[in-house]
Amino acid sequence: MKTVLLTGARGFIGAHCLEALLERGFMVHAVSSRGRFNNYSQQVEWHHADLHNAEHLLRLMAEVKPGYLLHLAWDVTHGEYWSSLDNLRWVKSSLSLLQAFIESGGRRAVMAGSCAEYDWSYGYCTERQTPLTPATLYGICKNALNSMSEGAGREAKISTAWGRLFFLYGPGEHPERLVPAVVNSLLRGEDVLCTHGDQIRDYIYVKDAAGALTKLLDSGVEGPVNIASGRPVVLKDLIGAAAGIAGQPRLVRLGALAASKDDPPLLLANTKRLEEELGWRSQYTLMEGLTETVEWWRHKLENI
Repeated sequence: MKTVLLTGARGFIGAHCLEALLERGFMVHAVSSRGRFNNYSQQVEWHHADLHNAEHLLRLMAEVKPGYLLHLAWDVTHGEYWSSLDNLRWVKSSLSLLQAFIESGGRRAVMAGSCAEYDWSYGYCTERQTPLTPATLYGICKNALNSMSEGAGREAKISTAWGRLFFLYGPGEHPERLVPAVVNSLLRGEDVLCTHGDQIRDYIYVKDAAGALTKLLDSGVEGPVNIASGRPVVLKDLIGAAAGIAGQPRLVRLGALAASKDDPPLLLANTKRLEEELGWRSQYTLMEGLTETVEWWRHKLENI
């Protein structure tokens, strides 16, 4: 059986990767610093570990001996991670993790990148074509890790890929991010104060992102791959759709806030590699993903 070590297993993306990995026939060893998910206790082997601790890494590899690695763990504390010096720590720990994986006999590693690696002034982002001149420390560190992990994989003769994630939404997202903040305000009957909302973004439902990452892991595709829907979404349309699902369209106040001067008008992924080389396409429409998201938050608010 294919044995995978999944880091960040209790994070926003990692939690959704558990089921996707099991469906693909992986024996899943999940790493978390916060304990386990009880509903997966019979199917997933959980490991409590600090990925910044070298002894923990060595113990993990000795116990699991994974053939596959899906590395999602990173500190993405809302409002802080763009400029946090902790990004440097995660580059170092991620490289130590990869080295321990290689030395234990690992064969295939996929790590999570970010659209923040691209130069956002280009708007339309294509792997190995759009310049990688990130504007934030987070993007710089992700881009540096991509280069180093790709080089290490080449020298060690193991297969590596880099899933460059675009804008995600769905159950379990931090409540202060755009979609959950809008949904929670709507469900509480509060006004939703917005900018003009003309910005265009590439949003992908988190279950789709998990499906794409796990298929990437279970393939031979190498190098950077945009994990995105490839479909442009105007933010005011996304917010309006969420308001309609929540039954509160009159609460949306477009133009109530000034847009940031450095907010790019367009951020869209070229998904040709994802669709043609990997053979993967989104399974959820925007309305389907938003409906599940609104209902998840409605249930959560009702049970507080």
